[in-house]
Amino acid sequence: MSTNTETFQFQAEARQVLDLMIHSLYTNKEIFLRELISNASDALDRLRFEALSNPDLIDKDDRLEIIVESDPKARTITVHDNGIGMSREEVISNIGTIAKSGTRELLQSLKEKKSPDVLNSLIGQFGVGFYSAFMAADRVSLLTRRAGDDKATQWESAGDGTYTIGDARKLTRGTSITLHLKTFDEGDDVENFTDKFVISKIVRQYSDFVAYPVYYKETGGKQDDKPLNSMKPIWTRPRSEVTEDEYKEFYKHISHDWNEPMTTWSFRAEGRTEYQALLFVPSQAPFDLFYQTAKFGLHLYVRRVLIMEHCEELLPAYLRFVRGVVDSSDLPLNVSRQRLQEDRHIAQIRKWITKKVLDSLEEMQKNEAEQYEQLWKNFGRVLKEGASFDFDNKDRILSLTLFESSADPVKPTTLKDYLARMKEGQNAIYYITGPSRRAVENSPHLEAFKEKGYEVLYLTDPVDEIMVQWVPEFQEKKLKSVVKGTADLGDDTDLREKVQQFSKLLDSLQARLQDRVKQVRLSGRLKSSPVCLVVAENEASPQLEKMLAQMQAGPKEKQKRIMEVNPDHELVARMRDRLASNPDDALLDDFAQVLYGSALLAEGSELDDPQTFNQALMHVMARSL
Repeated sequence: MSTNTETFQFQAEARQVLDLMIHSLYTNKEIFLRELISNASDALDRLRFEALSNPDLIDKDDRLEIIVESDPKARTITVHDNGIGMSREEVISNIGTIAKSGTRELLQSLKEKKSPDVLNSLIGQFGVGFYSAFMAADRVSLLTRRAGDDKATQWESAGDGTYTIGDARKLTRGTSITLHLKTFDEGDDVENFTDKFVISKIVRQYSDFVAYPVYYKETGGKQDDKPLNSMKPIWTRPRSEVTEDEYKEFYKHISHDWNEPMTTWSFRAEGRTEYQALLFVPSQAPFDLFYQTAKFGLHLYVRRVLIMEHCEELLPAYLRFVRGVVDSSDLPLNVSRQRLQEDRHIAQIRKWITKKVLDSLEEMQKNEAEQYEQLWKNFGRVLKEGASFDFDNKDRILSLTLFESSADPVKPTTLKDYLARMKEGQNAIYYITGPSRRAVENSPHLEAFKEKGYEVLYLTDPVDEIMVQWVPEFQEKKLKSVVKGTADLGDDTDLREKVQQFSKLLDSLQARLQDRVKQVRLSGRLKSSPVCLVVAENEASPQLEKMLAQMQAGPKEKQKRIMEVNPDHELVARMRDRLASNPDDALLDDFAQVLYGSALLAEGSELDDPQTFNQALMHVMARSL
């Protein structure tokens, strides 16, 4: 019996998770046992880690273990562990609250969809495996005592949006979670979770690799002597001895992702320093991949003891989507975060793993093109960060990068394939940045490039704007933006001859738009559009300027751009003739405003002054009728 009992409301997100679990259409309810055993294993790992600095937490003769106890008569199943346990405050924090970025957004988007995919996304991305108990139980109770504490805590909930918590009595450290099993309809395909055979099958299927023994015990009887699982660290076993299903289950165990991994890599380094790695690429991008508060990094083991669950020092940030474990025999068991940042072994492991991952990506790109394209769709934005910051591997990352292109509306291209298709006389790799393919592929800036048959890359990820600042060339071919500088598309003799014919118009437009543009000049890139706006080579593109403005607080002063006009367009020629016959014609002011506004609209930008543009357009239309 517990004393000092209080009743609490679940956090809003937690209540929604409970509702999904309780009313789930997902029939594979057995995985609740996997999640509870996984949590028990984590608790034992944390006990061993804390005992490195506080040896009194574990007695010399302690046997760390997990016990699954069933009571067929009472229809209960209990998972016991003698791990780190929890204090009262930790119980409230860990079970009553889901405090991870993005939970609210994900729940809102999945609110009406009760399906396996919903639960996969939710539990995989927010580590709420404990709540899966409510898929099989109508009441769950938890008894826990933290290692080193005298007090124990009792928690209980029927999944109705509230839970009770109070002080309790427990002679040993650790946690016991008891599930009062639901009574399912006869038509439901649900096994008897109190049956020893069923429990054994579930443990072997999902938790055979757990590093601690999982024993079976029936209430009132003796605990079995033989564990249900093999306890062999999966990364130490030869790949030929491990099945794909075992790898998949281990991935789910360490990542808390219910989806299967896209691919699995196993590496081993031997010699003066020894370490091994078992790595996985998820089949879907985590919901919080771009959240600053998200935790990423590999599990770090030292001589098979888990030292750190999210060791960011083992991989560069642009490979943060990779999951897995690294086991080293060259680090001290009590290594600290600060020591990790300075340790030469960690730097060596990081360099080795990075090389192995890039090698594997290159092999996938070469031999499994469709799978690599899917990987790129999920994680390409992250990988491209490396081209800006990892100068040692920049060329390799660029070779792995896939770009949308004007050459194919569906299939992306590599820079190497782009170079192979370059036209004779083309001396640069051309690209345009923007918010989406749809926004950039009909840009007036592309007209002359299309006419010449020059391929243009469409860079539509925000990270592309940063990448091109650090990647001036690839294999001795410069990367050049089609919205910067002059077009430089060959012989411009004809254009230079027309400058004198249009000089007065250029001066007039410059005077009328001096508050908005810094120069007006003839264009060599326009073929069917009358005008476009460009920036100088060393200035920020419109997309980058917009991104920088969003990050700044307070008023933002926009940079003035260059307006290019098409001397072969009928509208421009008529404006020139009208100016020659009547330099003081007031309608020319309206023409200038309409030209500038149409240039903004054509590139997908917002109008600086919609009211002025609208009035000018009405005046021009009225005079033309």
